[in-house]
Amino acid sequence: QVQLVESGGGLVQPGGSLRLSCAASGSISSFNTMGWYRQAPGKERELVAAITSSRKINYADSVKGRFTISRDNAKNTVYLQMNSLKPEDTAVYFCNYRFNSNYWGQGTQVTVSS
Repeated sequence: QVQLVESGGGLVQPGGSLRLSCAASGSISSFNTMGWYRQAPGKERELVAAITSSRKINYADSVKGRFTISRDNAKNTVYLQMNSLKPEDTAVYFCNYRFNSNYWGQGTQVTVSS
């Protein structure tokens, strides 16, 4: 089993920044993919960004150039730096850990509004 604890969500004005963190614990494999998904009201959950243990990265087109994903393998932690936030980035953001199985965090709310 893998447990994921997220932090860093909140309310920010358009153009602002937030940094999300997700710490994994439990049966962690050295080879895994960690990432962030988001789900807005009435919409399906979508990939935001993902990073493998070898730091291969994938971004959704909608966040390229604004969001940066990174990880600290020693701390089993993944980060999402979100800059130039837009109202359409408003969603619940979920941390994901994937190796053989999928694990999810509880979600953290990000609201971009003036």
